[in-house]
Amino acid sequence: MCAGLGRNMFRPTGARMRAPGQIKMLQPVAIAQKQLADYASLSSRGLIEEIRARAERLRGKRVLHLSATAFGGGVAEILNTIVPLMIDVGLECEWQVIYGREEFFNATKVLHNSLQGNPTTLSEEQWATWLRYNEINAAQLSDGWDVCIVHDPQPAAVCSLVPENARLWVWRCHIDLSTPNALTLERLLPYLTPYQAAVFHLGAYVPAGMDGRAHVIPPAIDPLAPKNMAFSLEDAVYICGQFGIDIDRPLMCQVSRFDPWKDPLGVIDAYRIVKESQPDVQLALVGSMATDDPEGWDYFNATVAHADGDPDIHILNNFSSVGAIEVNAFQSYSDVLVQKSIREGFGLTVTEAMWKGRPVVAGAVGGIPLQLSDGKSGFLVDGVGECAERALEILRDPPLGKQLGRAGKETVRQKFLMPRLLRDWLELFEGHEV
Repeated sequence: MCAGLGRNMFRPTGARMRAPGQIKMLQPVAIAQKQLADYASLSSRGLIEEIRARAERLRGKRVLHLSATAFGGGVAEILNTIVPLMIDVGLECEWQVIYGREEFFNATKVLHNSLQGNPTTLSEEQWATWLRYNEINAAQLSDGWDVCIVHDPQPAAVCSLVPENARLWVWRCHIDLSTPNALTLERLLPYLTPYQAAVFHLGAYVPAGMDGRAHVIPPAIDPLAPKNMAFSLEDAVYICGQFGIDIDRPLMCQVSRFDPWKDPLGVIDAYRIVKESQPDVQLALVGSMATDDPEGWDYFNATVAHADGDPDIHILNNFSSVGAIEVNAFQSYSDVLVQKSIREGFGLTVTEAMWKGRPVVAGAVGGIPLQLSDGKSGFLVDGVGECAERALEILRDPPLGKQLGRAGKETVRQKFLMPRLLRDWLELFEGHEV
């Protein structure tokens, strides 16, 4: 049970809130089958054996992952693999998505940006909206869980509302909390106090007040998912050609959400500098639109406007038939993969790009330096000019690009594949005596 705050402190007056018509708002996510054995050739034998031993001691434990959306971002991609792998090794694991309307996701977008350093905090009305939807979702949460893992700030208040519904509550933070808006963090922290554990990508993201409850667990990618599986160059060339890419000319590409923190406008600026020296270069900006990101379309449109009709800039998203296979093709084919983030929780698109063996130029922010060693497995940059300079260096020196790509792929194989993440979760459960 959660300790700390009194259970009535954040509870609505009277009976728990119910959604209109008593509709069950928490939605279970359908999970594909995955088997740990399929990853054995990509992981060390010792790691697979350790996972099986830990899992056997936890067999039958009930684990719930609670998140804001089932698609359109790194959290959903991780859960699409980690949940079925937890099931495969013997846990009774489920994934549920919270209910929310536009007003809720408008508020949580402000919350997300503010926690990553935006000076704007939530209004009192937005805080009330956030709490009201947490109350609605908490009222629908079933009990009897051994572990409930709540992902990111959208449903963070649920633990304080129904602490009795799980033995161990874990808050999993996927964003950069290194320089948060102090007012926003102060307002959020009381809702984090009841969690017995909190998980962050980096030690630098752990806010004061965690009192020894913080765990540092970097995320990972699924090497067998359609986005990351081995792809032939011929198939990649064919798919990229279907989207208007001239396959006989060099291509820069950024795969990310359309978000100011990912700085697609800065990528366009860097591409224009590169184009002054290498006029045949093309740029692809490939992203997905998430249901919990109401600003996504506004920033997508801003990106299109910034491109100003340049026929060599291709701006694509999941509503223009770009799915996991297409993202794989662009990452596998591009001459330079860019991730010019100005804030980044971790940057799984960097991990994905490195796994494809392609050279990466990425912002030296958040979790990116944890993955990429500057000059050895890619380039870390600060600003538009440096991004353009490093991209042009790779375009002019293909052997350098291959060297960086090989080193990057090996780094991911050793540190950032899904079996390692599964082991870390099992270790956390054991450490809290689930």
